[in-house]
Amino acid sequence: MKEFDYVIIGGGCAGLSLAYELDIHNKLDERTLAIIEPRETYKRDKTWSFWKVNQHNFEDCIKNRWKEFSINTKSGSKIIKCGKFPYESIDSGLFYDKIITRLKKNKNIKFFKDTKDLDLSNSFIFNSLPSLKEDINSNIWQHFYGVEIETKEEFFNESLVNLMDFNCDQRNNVHFFYVLPFSKNKAMVETTWLSKKDNSLKDYNAQIEIYLNNLGIKDYKINYKEEGSIPLFYPINEKEKNKINIGTAGGMTRLSTGYTFLNIQEHSRYIRKNIQNIEKVKIYEINKKYRFLDEVFLRVLKKYPEKMPNIFFKIFGNSYIAAIKFLSNKSNIFEDLLIILKMPKWIFIKSIFN
Repeated sequence: MKEFDYVIIGGGCAGLSLAYELDIHNKLDERTLAIIEPRETYKRDKTWSFWKVNQHNFEDCIKNRWKEFSINTKSGSKIIKCGKFPYESIDSGLFYDKIITRLKKNKNIKFFKDTKDLDLSNSFIFNSLPSLKEDINSNIWQHFYGVEIETKEEFFNESLVNLMDFNCDQRNNVHFFYVLPFSKNKAMVETTWLSKKDNSLKDYNAQIEIYLNNLGIKDYKINYKEEGSIPLFYPINEKEKNKINIGTAGGMTRLSTGYTFLNIQEHSRYIRKNIQNIEKVKIYEINKKYRFLDEVFLRVLKKYPEKMPNIFFKIFGNSYIAAIKFLSNKSNIFEDLLIILKMPKWIFIKSIFN
Protein backbone atom coordinates (compact mmCIF):
# COMPACT_ATOMS: atom_id res chain seq x y z
CA MET A 1 0.00 0.00 0.00
CA LYS A 2 1.28 3.45 -0.95
CA GLU A 3 1.38 6.31 1.56
CA PHE A 4 1.24 10.05 0.82
CA ASP A 5 1.50 13.12 3.03
CA TYR A 6 -1.55 14.69 1.40
CA VAL A 7 -4.46 13.19 -0.52
CA ILE A 8 -6.92 15.23 -2.61
CA ILE A 9 -10.16 13.38 -3.26
CA GLY A 10 -11.66 14.72 -6.48
CA GLY A 11 -9.52 16.22 -9.23
CA GLY A 12 -11.98 18.85 -10.39
CA CYS A 13 -11.78 22.63 -10.03
CA ALA A 14 -11.24 22.68 -6.26
CA GLY A 15 -8.82 19.75 -6.10
CA LEU A 16 -6.67 20.89 -9.01
CA SER A 17 -6.67 24.53 -7.85
CA LEU A 18 -5.34 23.45 -4.47
CA ALA A 19 -2.72 21.13 -5.96
CA TYR A 20 -1.55 23.89 -8.32
CA GLU A 21 -1.38 26.46 -5.50
CA LEU A 22 0.73 24.11 -3.36
CA ASP A 23 3.01 23.20 -6.26
CA ILE A 24 3.79 26.69 -7.54
CA HIS A 25 4.71 27.76 -4.01
CA ASN A 26 7.06 24.79 -3.57
CA LYS A 27 4.99 23.18 -0.81
CA LEU A 28 5.31 19.78 -2.51
CA ASP A 29 9.07 19.73 -3.00
CA GLU A 30 9.50 17.65 0.15
CA ARG A 31 5.94 16.38 0.60
CA THR A 32 3.98 13.86 -1.45
CA LEU A 33 0.48 14.30 -2.86
CA ALA A 34 -2.00 11.82 -4.33
CA ILE A 35 -4.94 13.10 -6.40
CA ILE A 36 -7.90 10.73 -6.66
CA GLU A 37 -9.84 11.27 -9.87
CA PRO A 38 -11.69 8.56 -11.86
CA ARG A 39 -11.87 10.32 -15.23
CA GLU A 40 -9.66 8.90 -17.97
CA THR A 41 -8.85 12.20 -19.64
CA TYR A 42 -9.44 15.87 -18.98
CA LYS A 43 -11.35 17.90 -21.54
CA ARG A 44 -13.41 21.06 -21.57
CA ASP A 45 -16.58 20.47 -19.56
CA LYS A 46 -17.32 23.70 -17.67
CA THR A 47 -17.27 27.47 -18.05
CA TRP A 48 -16.48 29.31 -14.80
CA SER A 49 -17.40 32.99 -14.75
CA PHE A 50 -17.10 35.73 -12.13
CA TRP A 51 -16.41 39.40 -11.53
CA LYS A 52 -12.69 39.84 -11.01
CA VAL A 53 -12.65 41.24 -7.48
CA ASN A 54 -9.21 39.78 -6.68
CA GLN A 55 -6.26 38.16 -8.42
CA HIS A 56 -6.09 34.50 -9.39
CA ASN A 57 -3.59 32.11 -11.00
CA PHE A 58 -5.41 31.61 -14.29
CA GLU A 59 -5.21 34.77 -16.38
CA ASP A 60 -3.95 32.68 -19.30
CA CYS A 61 -7.09 30.49 -19.15
CA ILE A 62 -9.56 33.33 -19.64
CA LYS A 63 -11.72 32.84 -22.71
CA ASN A 64 -13.06 36.39 -22.62
CA ARG A 65 -13.68 39.33 -20.31
CA TRP A 66 -16.35 42.02 -20.46
CA LYS A 67 -16.80 45.48 -18.99
CA GLU A 68 -20.59 45.61 -19.36
CA PHE A 69 -23.47 43.29 -18.54
CA SER A 70 -27.25 43.49 -18.81
CA ILE A 71 -30.26 42.40 -16.74
CA ASN A 72 -33.58 41.95 -18.55
CA THR A 73 -37.05 41.47 -17.08
CA LYS A 74 -40.55 41.88 -18.46
CA SER A 75 -40.77 45.28 -16.75
CA GLY A 76 -37.43 46.69 -17.88
CA SER A 77 -33.80 46.28 -18.87
CA LYS A 78 -30.55 47.86 -17.79
CA ILE A 79 -26.94 47.80 -18.89
CA ILE A 80 -24.36 48.03 -16.12
CA LYS A 81 -20.76 49.05 -16.72
CA CYS A 82 -18.30 47.04 -14.63
CA GLY A 83 -14.90 48.30 -15.75
CA LYS A 84 -13.51 48.26 -12.21
CA PHE A 85 -14.49 44.60 -11.78
CA PRO A 86 -14.60 43.04 -15.27
CA TYR A 87 -16.62 39.87 -15.77
CA GLU A 88 -14.36 36.98 -16.79
CA SER A 89 -14.90 33.44 -18.10
CA ILE A 90 -12.41 30.63 -17.58
CA ASP A 91 -12.25 27.85 -20.18
CA SER A 92 -12.00 24.59 -18.21
CA GLY A 93 -10.07 22.94 -21.05
CA LEU A 94 -7.29 25.53 -20.79
CA PHE A 95 -7.45 25.32 -16.99
CA TYR A 96 -7.00 21.53 -17.01
CA ASP A 97 -4.17 21.63 -19.56
CA LYS A 98 -2.28 24.27 -17.60
CA ILE A 99 -2.52 22.47 -14.27
CA ILE A 100 -2.04 18.88 -15.43
CA THR A 101 1.04 19.85 -17.49
CA ARG A 102 2.55 21.50 -14.42
CA LEU A 103 1.69 18.77 -11.90
CA LYS A 104 3.04 15.93 -14.05
CA LYS A 105 6.50 17.48 -13.83
CA ASN A 106 6.58 17.00 -10.06
CA LYS A 107 7.69 13.46 -9.10
CA ASN A 108 6.00 13.89 -5.69
CA ILE A 109 2.51 14.14 -7.24
CA LYS A 110 0.66 11.06 -8.46
CA PHE A 111 -2.83 10.53 -9.90
CA PHE A 112 -5.01 7.54 -8.96
CA LYS A 113 -8.48 6.50 -10.10
CA ASP A 114 -9.48 5.33 -6.60
CA THR A 115 -8.02 4.76 -3.13
CA LYS A 116 -7.78 0.95 -3.16
CA ASP A 117 -3.97 0.94 -3.43
CA LEU A 118 -3.46 3.71 -0.87
CA ASP A 119 -2.99 3.66 2.88
CA LEU A 120 -4.77 6.84 4.08
CA SER A 121 -4.21 6.28 7.80
CA ASN A 122 -1.34 8.78 8.03
CA SER A 123 -2.43 11.17 5.24
CA PHE A 124 -4.06 14.56 5.53
CA ILE A 125 -7.11 14.52 3.26
CA PHE A 126 -8.64 17.37 1.24
CA ASN A 127 -12.07 16.25 0.11
CA SER A 128 -14.04 17.92 -2.70
CA LEU A 129 -16.95 15.44 -2.88
CA PRO A 130 -20.02 16.94 -1.15
CA SER A 131 -21.94 14.93 1.42
CA LEU A 132 -25.48 16.14 0.75
CA LYS A 133 -28.36 16.15 3.18
CA GLU A 134 -30.97 13.41 2.99
CA ASP A 135 -33.76 15.83 2.01
CA ILE A 136 -31.92 17.16 -1.06
CA ASN A 137 -35.04 16.98 -3.24
CA SER A 138 -36.79 19.59 -1.08
CA ASN A 139 -33.89 22.03 -1.46
CA ILE A 140 -33.19 24.56 -4.18
CA TRP A 141 -30.66 23.79 -6.92
CA GLN A 142 -29.18 25.92 -9.68
CA HIS A 143 -29.33 23.61 -12.69
CA PHE A 144 -28.32 24.64 -16.16
CA TYR A 145 -27.65 23.58 -19.71
CA GLY A 146 -25.55 25.59 -22.13
CA VAL A 147 -24.54 25.41 -25.77
CA GLU A 148 -21.80 27.31 -27.53
CA ILE A 149 -23.28 28.30 -30.86
CA GLU A 150 -21.77 29.75 -34.00
CA THR A 151 -23.88 31.79 -36.41
CA LYS A 152 -23.19 32.54 -40.06
CA GLU A 153 -24.06 36.21 -39.63
CA GLU A 154 -22.64 38.58 -37.05
CA PHE A 155 -25.28 38.76 -34.36
CA PHE A 156 -23.79 39.25 -30.87
CA ASN A 157 -22.50 42.37 -29.13
CA GLU A 158 -19.16 40.90 -28.04
CA SER A 159 -18.62 43.60 -25.40
CA LEU A 160 -21.84 42.90 -23.46
CA VAL A 161 -22.76 39.88 -21.29
CA ASN A 162 -26.47 39.19 -20.94
CA LEU A 163 -26.17 38.12 -17.32
CA MET A 164 -29.84 37.38 -16.62
CA ASP A 165 -32.66 37.48 -19.16
CA PHE A 166 -35.94 36.66 -17.41
CA ASN A 167 -38.01 37.08 -20.58
CA CYS A 168 -38.86 33.39 -20.74
CA ASP A 169 -41.32 30.86 -19.33
CA GLN A 170 -40.95 30.74 -15.52
CA ARG A 171 -43.19 27.70 -14.80
CA ASN A 172 -43.73 28.85 -11.20
CA ASN A 173 -39.98 28.81 -10.55
CA VAL A 174 -37.07 31.14 -11.31
CA HIS A 175 -35.77 30.84 -14.86
CA PHE A 176 -33.41 32.99 -16.89
CA PHE A 177 -31.08 32.83 -19.88
CA TYR A 178 -27.41 33.72 -19.74
CA VAL A 179 -25.44 34.73 -22.86
CA LEU A 180 -21.65 35.01 -22.97
CA PRO A 181 -20.61 36.42 -26.37
CA PHE A 182 -17.10 35.34 -27.35
CA SER A 183 -17.22 37.08 -30.74
CA LYS A 184 -19.80 38.64 -33.05
CA ASN A 185 -20.90 35.20 -34.25
CA LYS A 186 -20.05 32.90 -31.35
CA ALA A 187 -21.60 32.74 -27.88
CA MET A 188 -22.44 30.46 -24.96
CA VAL A 189 -26.22 30.45 -24.45
CA GLU A 190 -27.38 28.88 -21.21
CA THR A 191 -30.79 28.13 -19.74
CA THR A 192 -30.66 28.33 -15.94
CA TRP A 193 -33.23 27.34 -13.31
CA LEU A 194 -33.36 27.98 -9.58
CA SER A 195 -35.75 25.29 -8.41
CA LYS A 196 -36.26 22.04 -6.54
CA LYS A 197 -35.32 18.83 -8.33
CA ASP A 198 -37.91 18.60 -11.10
CA ASN A 199 -37.38 16.61 -14.29
CA SER A 200 -40.22 18.47 -16.01
CA LEU A 201 -37.93 21.54 -16.18
CA LYS A 202 -35.16 19.68 -18.00
CA ASP A 203 -36.40 19.96 -21.58
CA TYR A 204 -33.31 22.09 -22.04
CA ASN A 205 -32.86 21.72 -25.80
CA ALA A 206 -36.40 22.93 -26.47
CA GLN A 207 -35.85 25.89 -24.13
CA ILE A 208 -32.66 26.89 -25.96
CA GLU A 209 -34.31 26.56 -29.37
CA ILE A 210 -37.31 28.69 -28.38
CA TYR A 211 -35.06 31.37 -26.87
CA LEU A 212 -32.82 31.57 -29.94
CA ASN A 213 -35.85 31.70 -32.25
CA ASN A 214 -37.24 34.58 -30.21
CA LEU A 215 -33.94 36.39 -30.70
CA GLY A 216 -34.17 35.78 -34.43
CA ILE A 217 -31.36 33.21 -34.49
CA LYS A 218 -32.36 30.22 -36.61
CA ASP A 219 -29.26 29.35 -38.60
CA TYR A 220 -26.49 28.21 -36.26
CA LYS A 221 -24.32 25.25 -35.38
CA ILE A 222 -23.55 23.93 -31.90
CA ASN A 223 -19.83 23.58 -31.15
CA TYR A 224 -20.01 22.51 -27.52
CA LYS A 225 -22.49 21.60 -24.76
CA GLU A 226 -22.31 21.60 -20.99
CA GLU A 227 -24.74 20.68 -18.23
CA GLY A 228 -24.57 20.88 -14.47
CA SER A 229 -26.30 21.46 -11.16
CA ILE A 230 -25.16 23.34 -8.07
CA PRO A 231 -26.73 22.75 -4.65
CA LEU A 232 -27.97 26.05 -3.23
CA PHE A 233 -27.73 24.66 0.29
CA TYR A 234 -24.76 23.81 2.43
CA PRO A 235 -23.53 20.21 2.40
CA ILE A 236 -22.53 18.48 5.62
CA ASN A 237 -19.19 20.03 6.58
CA GLU A 238 -18.26 18.79 10.02
CA LYS A 239 -14.72 19.11 11.31
CA GLU A 240 -12.85 15.79 11.20
CA LYS A 241 -9.37 14.84 12.24
CA ASN A 242 -6.86 15.08 9.38
CA LYS A 243 -9.49 16.18 6.87
CA ILE A 244 -10.64 19.45 5.30
CA ASN A 245 -13.49 19.76 2.81
CA ILE A 246 -12.86 22.02 -0.18
CA GLY A 247 -14.92 23.44 -3.05
CA THR A 248 -18.70 23.06 -2.78
CA ALA A 249 -18.11 20.33 -0.16
CA GLY A 250 -16.33 22.95 1.95
CA GLY A 251 -19.07 25.58 1.62
CA MET A 252 -17.32 27.64 -1.06
CA THR A 253 -20.49 28.16 -3.14
CA ARG A 254 -22.44 31.39 -2.58
CA LEU A 255 -26.02 30.22 -2.18
CA SER A 256 -27.56 33.35 -3.70
CA THR A 257 -25.55 33.11 -6.93
CA GLY A 258 -23.85 29.72 -7.31
CA TYR A 259 -20.49 31.49 -7.75
CA THR A 260 -17.67 29.28 -6.50
CA PHE A 261 -14.48 29.71 -8.57
CA LEU A 262 -12.88 32.68 -6.80
CA ASN A 263 -13.89 31.34 -3.39
CA ILE A 264 -12.01 28.13 -4.27
CA GLN A 265 -8.92 30.18 -5.14
CA GLU A 266 -9.03 32.07 -1.83
CA HIS A 267 -9.52 28.83 0.11
CA SER A 268 -6.55 27.29 -1.73
CA ARG A 269 -4.36 30.24 -0.77
CA TYR A 270 -5.50 29.95 2.86
CA ILE A 271 -4.59 26.25 2.96
CA ARG A 272 -1.24 26.87 1.28
CA LYS A 273 -0.33 29.59 3.80
CA ASN A 274 -1.23 27.30 6.71
CA ILE A 275 -0.05 23.98 5.29
CA GLN A 276 2.76 23.56 7.85
CA ASN A 277 0.19 23.58 10.68
CA ILE A 278 -2.79 22.23 8.71
CA GLU A 279 -3.95 19.80 11.42
CA LYS A 280 -4.75 22.70 13.77
CA VAL A 281 -5.89 25.39 11.37
CA LYS A 282 -9.31 26.97 11.76
CA ILE A 283 -11.89 26.00 9.13
CA TYR A 284 -12.06 28.60 6.34
CA GLU A 285 -15.60 29.84 5.74
CA ILE A 286 -17.44 32.45 3.71
CA ASN A 287 -18.29 35.31 6.08
CA LYS A 288 -21.27 34.47 8.29
CA LYS A 289 -23.16 37.63 7.25
CA TYR A 290 -23.34 36.32 3.65
CA ARG A 291 -24.40 32.88 4.84
CA PHE A 292 -27.22 34.41 6.87
CA LEU A 293 -28.39 36.80 4.14
CA ASP A 294 -28.22 34.09 1.47
CA GLU A 295 -30.39 31.76 3.55
CA VAL A 296 -32.99 34.52 3.98
CA PHE A 297 -32.77 35.22 0.25
CA LEU A 298 -33.47 31.58 -0.56
CA ARG A 299 -36.46 31.48 1.77
CA VAL A 300 -37.89 34.37 -0.23
CA LEU A 301 -37.05 32.58 -3.49
CA LYS A 302 -38.87 29.43 -2.37
CA LYS A 303 -42.01 31.29 -1.28
CA TYR A 304 -42.14 34.10 -3.85
CA PRO A 305 -40.43 32.89 -7.06
CA GLU A 306 -42.51 35.29 -9.15
CA LYS A 307 -40.87 38.25 -7.40
CA MET A 308 -37.28 37.19 -8.02
CA PRO A 309 -36.73 38.78 -11.46
CA ASN A 310 -37.49 42.22 -10.04
CA ILE A 311 -35.46 41.53 -6.90
CA PHE A 312 -32.40 40.65 -8.98
CA PHE A 313 -33.10 43.72 -11.11
CA LYS A 314 -33.15 45.96 -8.01
CA ILE A 315 -29.92 44.52 -6.62
CA PHE A 316 -28.11 46.19 -9.52
CA GLY A 317 -29.57 49.62 -8.86
CA ASN A 318 -27.56 52.81 -8.86
CA SER A 319 -24.48 51.28 -7.22
CA TYR A 320 -23.17 48.41 -9.34
CA ILE A 321 -19.94 48.36 -7.30
CA ALA A 322 -21.85 47.61 -4.08
CA ALA A 323 -23.84 44.85 -5.84
CA ILE A 324 -20.78 43.17 -7.35
CA LYS A 325 -18.83 43.36 -4.09
CA PHE A 326 -21.81 42.00 -2.14
CA LEU A 327 -22.27 39.05 -4.52
CA SER A 328 -18.51 38.41 -4.44
CA ASN A 329 -18.11 38.45 -0.62
CA LYS A 330 -16.18 41.73 -0.62
CA SER A 331 -18.72 44.31 0.60
CA ASN A 332 -18.47 46.49 3.68
CA ILE A 333 -21.36 47.26 6.03
CA PHE A 334 -22.40 50.38 4.09
CA GLU A 335 -22.51 48.45 0.81
CA ASP A 336 -24.49 45.69 2.53
CA LEU A 337 -27.04 48.26 3.64
CA LEU A 338 -27.32 49.65 0.10
CA ILE A 339 -28.30 46.19 -1.12
CA ILE A 340 -30.59 45.37 1.80
CA LEU A 341 -32.50 48.64 1.47
CA LYS A 342 -33.36 47.78 -2.15
CA MET A 343 -35.14 44.59 -1.14
CA PRO A 344 -38.92 44.33 -0.58
CA LYS A 345 -38.69 44.88 3.17
CA TRP A 346 -41.83 43.21 4.49
CA ILE A 347 -41.19 40.00 2.53
CA PHE A 348 -37.61 39.77 3.76
CA ILE A 349 -38.50 40.61 7.37
CA LYS A 350 -41.10 37.86 7.40
CA SER A 351 -38.57 35.44 5.93
CA ILE A 352 -36.00 36.23 8.63
CA PHE A 353 -38.43 35.04 11.31
CA ASN A 354 -40.00 32.23 9.28
